[in-house]
Amino acid sequence: MSNPQREHRGTILVEDAAVVSQVAYTGEQYVLRVNAPRIAGKAQPGTFAHLTCDSSLPMRRPLSIMRVSAEEGWVEFLYKAVGTGTRLLAQRSPGDVISVMGPIGLPFKLHGNRPRPLLLGGGVGIPPMVFLADVIRRDRGAGWKPLVMMGSEIPFPFPVTPSRIMVPGVPEGVIGSMPLLEDWGIPTRLASLQGYAGCYQGYITDLAREWLRTLDETAKAEVEILACGPTPMLRAVAALAREFDIPCQVSLEEYMACAVGGCAGCVVEVHTATGAAMKRVCVDGPVFESRAVVMFD
Repeated sequence: MSNPQREHRGTILVEDAAVVSQVAYTGEQYVLRVNAPRIAGKAQPGTFAHLTCDSSLPMRRPLSIMRVSAEEGWVEFLYKAVGTGTRLLAQRSPGDVISVMGPIGLPFKLHGNRPRPLLLGGGVGIPPMVFLADVIRRDRGAGWKPLVMMGSEIPFPFPVTPSRIMVPGVPEGVIGSMPLLEDWGIPTRLASLQGYAGCYQGYITDLAREWLRTLDETAKAEVEILACGPTPMLRAVAALAREFDIPCQVSLEEYMACAVGGCAGCVVEVHTATGAAMKRVCVDGPVFESRAVVMFD
C-alpha cells in the first residue's frame, strides 16, 4: 500500500536558478525565464514550481510553468504582480539567483481517443495551456487537432495578431491569436469583455459554447476540455462540459503555504469511489477531473 506521506518523496527538486530574462507587459504581467535544467527535464503541463521571491521574504510563491527547454535547461513562468511576493519577484534581473522548487503536482493527461483537445486558459491560467500546446505540437504524427482559447480582462501578455489559421465554427471577425502558438501551427482565439480588436466579446466559455454547438456528434465525441483559470471560470467550464457531455480536466488555483503536501492548507473536497474526500491541490492535483470537484456540482 502506498504511503501518501512518501509518494512524492524524491520527485520534487530544488535548484538555485539564475534569472535568464524578465520581460514586463501591461497590467503588471511578467514573463520570467530561469536556468533550472533538472526541473526543466521533469516538468509537464499542469505542474508548477514554488519560487523564493526575495531573501527578505521567507514564504515562497507558487507559479504555473508556461514553457521549458530540457535541451537548453530553462523554465519560463508568466505571472501577475499582485502582492508583496510577486512584486519583489518582478524586481529580479538577469543574473540574480532564485531558489526554485519543482516540478510539483499532477499534470494534464492527453487521451488518444480524444484527438480534439480544447484548451481553455483564463488570465494567469494561460501558462499551462501554452505548455500543453507545446507538448502537442512536438507529438508529431499523433493526429492531434487542438484548439486553444484564452481569455483576459486586462491586455494580453503578448501582441494580439490576426490569425492565419481558419477555425470553422468560430464567429466571424474573431481572429485575434497568440503569435507564438500561431507560429507553431496551433489555432488560438481570444475572448474578453474589454472590447479588444479581433477578440470575442464575452466570456471564454461563451466562445467555446458557440464553437461546440457547430460540431456534429462524431466530432464532439473527439473533444476533451483542459482548462486553467480562476475558480469562477472553472465552475463555468465544468458546467459547459456537463452541458455537452464532454470529459474535462481542470487545474485548480488555491492559496498554498508549503506546496509539497505537508501543511494540508490547500485542500479541496472531491468525489472518490469510496465517497467524498479532502485532497491537497498541490500534490494530489492541481489537475482534477471537473466532475470530481464537489464545488463544481
